[in-house]
Amino acid sequence: MTHPRKALDNVIHAPVRFSIVAALASVDEADFKTLRDTIEITDSALSKQIALLEQAGYVKVRKAFVGKRARTWLSLTNKGRVAFTRHLYALRDIAAWEPEQENGLGHSAT
Repeated sequence: MTHPRKALDNVIHAPVRFSIVAALASVDEADFKTLRDTIEITDSALSKQIALLEQAGYVKVRKAFVGKRARTWLSLTNKGRVAFTRHLYALRDIAAWEPEQENGLGHSAT
């Protein structure tokens, strides 16, 4: 039997990146400031994590001007949504995983 942790996505698994992807999974698009405030992180830390997610192809970054101010919007790509869904399934599988008796890790009597 293969342990379900092997299906975890290493890019998404880091707590801050997991929080970013989870927040973006529930919306079509979020502006940088709202996302920053939602997950309670600094601008520089969010920028660094977004760059890693963008490099993996999980997040799309859109920049535009609103009046004279530059604004940044973030969204999950299709690849990012699929990766997030797979990661959630892997977490659920880990939580439900029961080792086989032959491994010597049977149920403990409580």
